[in-house]
Amino acid sequence: MIIRIVKDEGPITGEQIAERLNLTRATLRPDLAILTMSGFLDARPRVGYFYSGKTGNQLLGEHIRKLTVKDYKSVPVVCQEETSVYDAICTMFLEDVGTLFVVKEGGFLVGVISRKDLLKSSMGNQDLQTIPVGVIMTRMPNIVTCRLQESLLDAAGKLIYNQVDSLPVVKEGSGRDQLEIVGRITKTTITKAFVELGEGSSV
Repeated sequence: MIIRIVKDEGPITGEQIAERLNLTRATLRPDLAILTMSGFLDARPRVGYFYSGKTGNQLLGEHIRKLTVKDYKSVPVVCQEETSVYDAICTMFLEDVGTLFVVKEGGFLVGVISRKDLLKSSMGNQDLQTIPVGVIMTRMPNIVTCRLQESLLDAAGKLIYNQVDSLPVVKEGSGRDQLEIVGRITKTTITKAFVELGEGSSV
């Protein structure tokens, strides 16, 4: 009702809106604040309220584009190149993750191991305790990464386009071509973000 009044009569003051609805300005103030913060209305001092012209989908899209990797990243589960395939399988199981990130001293990313990599290596009669993960991992620079300041939407696009379950979140190291791993973004991360958005919009 408030949006319709502003759409039809804007610019219009809060007092005028309250008058149309037979309410006090104080009663209406929280609703106007929510509609303005949500982006449905624009407010200008000494002028009044305007209809922004944006739909709920447009506002949701704008909000999604503002979500950053930095705010949603989780702790990466890592191992060393010398770690055996057997120990990597145990780590993946115990940590309940689908991807392990391989690092060298200083936390610099050198490789990635997926469930599929471990499954392939376990086929046959090989001794998994003697095979290091460095033999089966995907190496840099063939690893898709994301940065802290990157949008969560862009990270989701990388997950889908590259058909991977997880992305390492990295920042530049001190040396040439060194990337320090500082987090991870997974398909679960993206799902969690959308659930939070949905719960927030229903409040």
